[in-house]
Amino acid sequence: MSVTVASITVDCADALVVGTFWAEALGRPLDDGASSDFAAIDFAGRRDTAGWAPLRPGDQPTWLFVRVPEPKTAKNRLHLDVAAPDVEAEVTRLVGLGATRVADTDEYGYTWTVMADPEGNEFCVARAT
Repeated sequence: MSVTVASITVDCADALVVGTFWAEALGRPLDDGASSDFAAIDFAGRRDTAGWAPLRPGDQPTWLFVRVPEPKTAKNRLHLDVAAPDVEAEVTRLVGLGATRVADTDEYGYTWTVMADPEGNEFCVARAT
């Protein structure tokens, strides 16, 4: 037996701001009722008090954005890698949505751009083949 990813949860100061950024970045709408306290992408119908509904092949995980009282204080210990055919165009688009370009990296023959969402959560953009 193994686990599957059911949800990617982001703690934040303003769930609506961070949720809106990721909804636009991913091209997936926020669920109805999003607020500064809680926002989600594809939460409705995926979770009830009995647990998470299984993902079918090709399904994407639910995203949850939850307001927490403490601010981000250090580098993420876990981050997302996203891929796009045209990295530079995607970085420009994400900056327009509120992200910050942190660094362009080239290590061991691999290249990627480190970004931060509107609250400073790091993620990387690499080329999709």
